[in-house]
Amino acid sequence: MAVLSKIVGLLTGGLGAKIIGAVKDYFPPSMTDKDKQAFEMKLMEVSHSHEIELLKELQVAEAEFNQRIKDLEGTASDLKEIPIVGAIIIFMRGFQRPAFGFFTIMMDYLVFSGSWVITEGSRVETAFFTINLLVLGFLFGERAVKNIMPLFDRYMGKGK
Repeated sequence: MAVLSKIVGLLTGGLGAKIIGAVKDYFPPSMTDKDKQAFEMKLMEVSHSHEIELLKELQVAEAEFNQRIKDLEGTASDLKEIPIVGAIIIFMRGFQRPAFGFFTIMMDYLVFSGSWVITEGSRVETAFFTINLLVLGFLFGERAVKNIMPLFDRYMGKGK
């Protein structure tokens, strides 16, 4: 839903100020400062009310999207209804993140401590990078991957 909020921000971000900036040049010279301020306040009020309406619509759209995901994919409570397999699936869903995280930490420790030697251009090097990018990206997001890449490049001798 971040895309929709960015669209709302694009559509509404400073709309009133932009309109006032565009219209100021066309104020009649006989218009008093008090009238100009009243007009600007009215434009800002209309802009804010429009922004509030857009945000309400965004909230409704986000709720509908979340409900559609629940309907299509189901929830953990749906899995509880399956006698044995449901409990196993719920356990595995909760366990996979820490399991992959600990596996990656151990693998990184072995590589960076020198216990595992990775030759340049080998399949092991490719697997090492791929697993780290996937796990770091999944667990911590894009920022973690961007922050850790210089370390990988330097370690592998590519950052010279």
